Amino acid sequence: MKRILFLAMALTVTANATYANDNQQRVDQSKAVVKEFMTGLKGELEKAMKEGGPVNAIGVCNLKAPEIAKEISDKHQWDVARTSLKLRNPENKPDAWELAVLKKFEARKAAGEAVEPMAYFEVVEENNKKYFRFMKAIPTGEVCLKCHGSNLDAKVTSKLDELYPADQARGFNAGDIRGAFTIKQPM
Repeated sequence: MKRILFLAMALTVTANATYANDNQQRVDQSKAVVKEFMTGLKGELEKAMKEGGPVNAIGVCNLKAPEIAKEISDKHQWDVARTSLKLRNPENKPDAWELAVLKKFEARKAAGEAVEPMAYFEVVEENNKKYFRFMKAIPTGEVCLKCHGSNLDAKVTSKLDELYPADQARGFNAGDIRGAFTIKQPM
């Protein structure tokens, strides 16, 4: 009897270790994909800023960011995107899981946690299928305030109003959570 109990415990420990290792690999892969997205987007934004300032950079978020997300999604066969509590593009609306995580991120920030490393993952079941979900907070940097801050240039405001009539993504301060990168992997 003791032998069977010991064997059952050993199998449980092994299964839990395998599960934890698998999740850590998925977290590491997700962080690498977020970095790929972030690096691609940042490069395009910096190029646009040099060529035409913040008004020009708005076009990157409008056109290039969705292209980058699609390329990375196709490459990895995952859903890769950005979302926020304060949307600029309504197509980036968070689903229920993402909304809950964004609210948790805000609570964690309010409790004093640094935004830069903030991330969260969970294995969820949807329609009888398992998914590994991952989100990484996007901190608001100084350069972000040119299009997402409170005191925007009139040309920036005009372009934002033209492209995003329902824009809510203004009024941020440096260090705020601008939104999050979000990944959904089938398991």
